[in-house]
Amino acid sequence: MSHSLILACLWVLAATLVALLPMRWQIAPGLALLVLAPPLLVYLAVQHNAWIVLAAVAALVSMFRRPLRVLLRYLLGRTKSHCRKEGQQS
Repeated sequence: MSHSLILACLWVLAATLVALLPMRWQIAPGLALLVLAPPLLVYLAVQHNAWIVLAAVAALVSMFRRPLRVLLRYLLGRTKSHCRKEGQQS
């Protein structure tokens, strides 16, 4: 097994352990894992083909879907007041 796959497996285990923490303790380690993900994906891309990287991106988005949604809203300049509430008709 390559170094990049071993690091990716360790990253997944670390993300799983962070998910077991209470919500208020998840922020700092979760942010660190989110920051470490792109370099790990590049390392995977260098050593393996695009299908492995695509699977890793799908796993990343699946695990961090809510923080990534908030980050996307922030980058687009939207705030909660501009977003529709759930169940509200347009």
